[in-house]
Amino acid sequence: MSEPLKAVAVGTGLGVLLFLATNGVNLAPLLLLLAVAGVVAVSGGIRQMTGRTRIGATLRGGGASVPTVCFDDVGGQRAAKQELMEALDFLLHPDDIRRLGIRPLKGILFTGPPGTGKTLLAKAAANYTQSAFVAASGSEFIEMYAGVGAQRVRQLFAQARSLARREGRGSAIVFIDEIEVMAGRRGQHTSHLEYDQTLNQLLVELDGITSDDEVRVLLMAATNRADLLDPALLRPGRLDRIVQVDLPDREARRQILAIHTRHKPLAPDVDLDALARETFGFSGAHLESLCNEAAILAHRRRLEAIGQREFLEAVDKVLLGERIDRTLRQQDRRRVAVHEGGHALVSELVRPGSVASVTIVPRGSALGFVRQTPDDDPLLQTVTELRQEIMVCLAGSAAEHLAFGERSTGAANDFEKAWQIARRMVLAGLSKLGVVQEEALTPAQLYEAVTGILQEAEQATKALLEAHRGLLERLAGRLADAETLDGSTLREWLAEHSGRRVAEQVG
Repeated sequence: MSEPLKAVAVGTGLGVLLFLATNGVNLAPLLLLLAVAGVVAVSGGIRQMTGRTRIGATLRGGGASVPTVCFDDVGGQRAAKQELMEALDFLLHPDDIRRLGIRPLKGILFTGPPGTGKTLLAKAAANYTQSAFVAASGSEFIEMYAGVGAQRVRQLFAQARSLARREGRGSAIVFIDEIEVMAGRRGQHTSHLEYDQTLNQLLVELDGITSDDEVRVLLMAATNRADLLDPALLRPGRLDRIVQVDLPDREARRQILAIHTRHKPLAPDVDLDALARETFGFSGAHLESLCNEAAILAHRRRLEAIGQREFLEAVDKVLLGERIDRTLRQQDRRRVAVHEGGHALVSELVRPGSVASVTIVPRGSALGFVRQTPDDDPLLQTVTELRQEIMVCLAGSAAEHLAFGERSTGAANDFEKAWQIARRMVLAGLSKLGVVQEEALTPAQLYEAVTGILQEAEQATKALLEAHRGLLERLAGRLADAETLDGSTLREWLAEHSGRRVAEQVG
């Protein structure tokens, strides 16, 4: 409505109200109705402005140009990168795709643990294909107002095409992180249908992608909960490829460390291969944080370069947190030394060379910690290996009982980990129950099987510690004095004080 017409409408309305008031009409109900209508109109306008602004801001922040990240900047993930590059051919060679009558690839789903590089792979794919890149998060599409999410999905794809045309590109990549938020199984949200409408609009957009489009659009999505996604999204013709992005193995960790240290001054003693062995189970995000924390430690110590000592201390900090100023009572310090000494001793007895470091320095919520490093990254574990893990978990509490005649609450996390390992053994068919189906097991059967495994492991752990009781007591004293021992120092000390190699003692 033009400004003159608005003025006429307002003046007419005020005149009518004045006429009614002078004739004794009660205007209270009418004024209340007008106030409610005004509030609804204003909130609707704000809602529309918010929708446009939030999506627009996302597009401006994530899709102003092609990302600079390339596949060489993503350490490891060789299989994922290879599969991804093969899937991107339809963006790079559209003429060949049309000639062969190939249906265009519409979507790729990255799935895997957090911090493994799913977003980096999407950006590298946009760089590899020189596509306009638009990024959003699944949570940005969901609100309490019906229709907002579907509208934002339409805006996302429309503005991706517009961005590609504006930059003169023939393709665009739309990346949605945490897609499980907006694309969960339909029918799970009974309060309202906003989730389902948003997913339906996403499916419509995917179905509308054809090989004849002026701008070829590819949807990329990331999740660490693929089990929550609606099956309609995962069928062929929508998310055509599912790329598994796993935790890096040792060689991949070595590559990631090299990437994150290439612009950092390193001391001559830095050994990235050794650090890769020490960081079993770390994700790419953990490794980036490790390099950053090592640099912070070097800065704090006014060093010109980052040394191996800083990296090893950073490993503990990433795992457990910052050292805390907590003064333990003498008896508590002695108990922690016995507890951690029990873990370290049993670990070296059952798996020689497995201890990376042992410390009684409090970090985070832990009063002490034994960090273990496997010889290699295991893909499978045998019954013997799992039982050895349980024995190491129970060794701290068993050592306390042997030295002091009673246990403490410090073993709570150890018991929880041991329980989870034993439960995994039962469900994998590695217990006395044999092959089982979880849903067919009663809680009592599962409890009995798990406790049976734990009791056997506890008896073996107690017997092992009893046979090396003197060594345990001397190791606890050594720990109480030194506070921290690395793996090689621990093994040298054990060899010296036992009179022979620990590996021979076990055999």
